[in-house]
Amino acid sequence: MRYLITLISMTLLGYISQAQTYEVGPFLGGANFVGDVGNTNYISPNTLVGGAIFKWNRSARHAFRFSILHTKLKADDADSDEQRRQQRGLSFTNGLTEASLGLEYTFWEWNLHNYKPQLTPYLYTGLTAAFTNHMYIKNNKLTTHSNNTTIAIPMVIGIKGTLNTKWVLALEIGARYTFTDNIDGSNPKEINAKETFPPFGNPNTNDWYIFTGISLTYSFGRKPCYCIF
Repeated sequence: MRYLITLISMTLLGYISQAQTYEVGPFLGGANFVGDVGNTNYISPNTLVGGAIFKWNRSARHAFRFSILHTKLKADDADSDEQRRQQRGLSFTNGLTEASLGLEYTFWEWNLHNYKPQLTPYLYTGLTAAFTNHMYIKNNKLTTHSNNTTIAIPMVIGIKGTLNTKWVLALEIGARYTFTDNIDGSNPKEINAKETFPPFGNPNTNDWYIFTGISLTYSFGRKPCYCIF
């Protein structure tokens, strides 16, 4: 018990006394939807996405990351290579805001207090809350029905480098796998309503959306000690 108390005390003291390195800045890029409407290309940005990213570098290899991003997802069957979708002729626009929290892992050591040019690829994943709308089809047109809040799993790969001792530029591509199949109105069974709307597409696959863009973050905070997780 004495050793356990000592370990807990040292851990708490470390969290209190250590100054950490933070990053904060804007994210700007393009977004595209992958589902039962429109084309099925995974990287095909057709709308803007923007927001902000905050990072807390907890070691030379990982950082906790939080972001808020907003976009308008658009898809049109006329852009599809599938003749069946072209003949169907559906299209939609659906606003989406996501809040994401997770872990960013760098392939090589990343130390913003090294004062040397640095470049490293990285991976990011975690949990995302996506706030959008349910859609439904009526008279062969898609329209908004009600609010739709879902969980998504982000799978992001990118590369980042220092511009100087304070600024970091990053380029990334990230797919979000959602826990809904009704961003495009293809699975109206998810809507809690008395009305019944016709489903379409593949009911066994959920919707995806992809963000491709750049971030420019400003780093601040004194040199940290990375001896404690």
